[in-house]
Amino acid sequence: MSLVQTLITQDSAIISELYDVVDALSKISRRPGSPESLPQLLEIARSNANNAPGFAFGKDEKAIQSKDKKVLFSRTNKEENSVNDTTHADSISFQEQVAHLFSEWCQVCDHPSASDAAYSRYVMQLQHIGLLKGDEFTERFFRVLTELAVTHSLISEQIVAPGGLSQHSSHISYLPIDSYSKLVSMVLKYSSVEIGPNKGGLLSKILSVTVRVIQKDAEEKKTSFNPRPYFRLFINWLNDLTTSDVHHDGANFQVLTAFANAFHALQPLRIPGLSFAWLELVSHRTFMPRLLTCNLQKGWPLFHGLLVDLFKFMEPYLRNAELVEPVHLLYKGTMRVLLVLLHDFPEFLCDYHFSFCDVIPSSCIQMRNVILSAFPRSMRLPDPSTPNLKIDLLPEITKAPRIMSDFEGALRSKHMKADVDEYLKRPDGSSFLSDLKQKLLLPQNEASIAGTRYNVPLINSLVLYIGIQAVQQLQLNKANASASAQQINHSQMDIFQIETATDFFRNLVTNFDTEGRYLLLNAIANQLRFPNNHTHYFSFIILYLFAEATLENVQEQITRVLLERLIVNRPHPWGLLITFIELIKNPRYNFWNRSFTHIAPEIKMLFESVAKSCAGKAADDVPDGSH
Repeated sequence: MSLVQTLITQDSAIISELYDVVDALSKISRRPGSPESLPQLLEIARSNANNAPGFAFGKDEKAIQSKDKKVLFSRTNKEENSVNDTTHADSISFQEQVAHLFSEWCQVCDHPSASDAAYSRYVMQLQHIGLLKGDEFTERFFRVLTELAVTHSLISEQIVAPGGLSQHSSHISYLPIDSYSKLVSMVLKYSSVEIGPNKGGLLSKILSVTVRVIQKDAEEKKTSFNPRPYFRLFINWLNDLTTSDVHHDGANFQVLTAFANAFHALQPLRIPGLSFAWLELVSHRTFMPRLLTCNLQKGWPLFHGLLVDLFKFMEPYLRNAELVEPVHLLYKGTMRVLLVLLHDFPEFLCDYHFSFCDVIPSSCIQMRNVILSAFPRSMRLPDPSTPNLKIDLLPEITKAPRIMSDFEGALRSKHMKADVDEYLKRPDGSSFLSDLKQKLLLPQNEASIAGTRYNVPLINSLVLYIGIQAVQQLQLNKANASASAQQINHSQMDIFQIETATDFFRNLVTNFDTEGRYLLLNAIANQLRFPNNHTHYFSFIILYLFAEATLENVQEQITRVLLERLIVNRPHPWGLLITFIELIKNPRYNFWNRSFTHIAPEIKMLFESVAKSCAGKAADDVPDGSH
């Protein structure tokens, strides 16, 4: 303690090298039982720091003190009269003070001898004049800084042509943005002010301010809104503030969470002009992989929400096939992100497949196929075209997949879950099925917006929920039968064990119109994924519906749902391939004798081509003559 006191009191020039020591002493002085002489020593240190050579960054001490008094005077006015504070803080005087501080910071960054010591001294200056307390005054300070940095960057894009006319140049100077982003990074690194339990609160405030500035800028400029400065700002922060070091997982997750919340607030539905920059930000190597790997997958729900934000924005364009050039580029970018996830984080797509399929239109087949093709990296998929492949004997086929989506949400929101449970327990005499079709219809105003008469998320929720209940009941029946030493035929699912669920699916397929039936069959096909008991069950259901259908148009529609997912480019879900191969090879389904398979030569060639690509020589059994 005596050594520190000697250094501080006798050599003011060394203060800049003792910033961390002074910072630590400042924290100790706030604890109970700290030495009584410590506050006095800290006061001497602060006084010497202000008088230290170079601390004023080229300004004399009187100018710094005068500026400090102005800022502190504004804070005093704030406490005395909060009504006039907004007017004062937003006045030209305040903005000039902030502009002056920002100019000083840019000079510090540009100085050849710039170092961490110089940065820490500047942050200490901001802290000393009360700009980093994390209050409303701090928010206004960073708001003006953000606006200044963006304005200076965009002004550099203006050039004056002969005749005095202003033109736009393709060049934009990012120096003001880079300087501001570095200031924020240094404030978070060196500021000793405790805001809440940690400095994450200050970052959240700064990001919140940035979001409001972007929203205001986009609203005012409309189509002339330029997202490039903001994109550069976020990229700089992601590079500076996040890390791949697993030893800092907790702190890293807190920072990434703050960015995820900011990106959610800036989603394309709210700021369409930011869409391309937003997609690149959420998929950036410093954000997406770190969010998905840190803190035991706690970042998965956050990134899931961001992907849903993206799909919701694109849904109307994809549903109506309005792929104008910007939307087409955004679609290609989205597909690339999904392919990266399929390769690096397939379990993420597996766990959230349900909610993704909820917001992807049924016409967007390849995008949905990519998601449904995901399977755990620990699993090795058997070749679907293997002769005499016994699906029932696969060890994975009895295991339930993990589903992190809230697949019961739509049922709960429509207060239907209790009715479904009651129907499954006591189907006899229930009016559930007779009333169901009407409950699945949307009001006319909602139907015109959604582009369909049916509540698609509700159909998806109902199908998966009833399927899961049937699988659980089937497993319970098998367990009880095994305990009773009864013989179970594992080669097929016994109808009587899942009779209520199959009655449900058969009733809807029969009574739905063409649109409703198509949506129902798509909801079933969405569960044909990697080997698991859901895939096994829903494969059985769709084949059962084909075999039991009394109308060929139902069989044709089932075939269409499967076929349209197979004729697009790979990847194709394993469960989809298994189901289609079983349909065309098993004589029970008499597939090749159905009239729709040879209604035209090109249709026949299409079926045979898909059959060969799916099952090798599966189509060789097709007679050469007419069917």
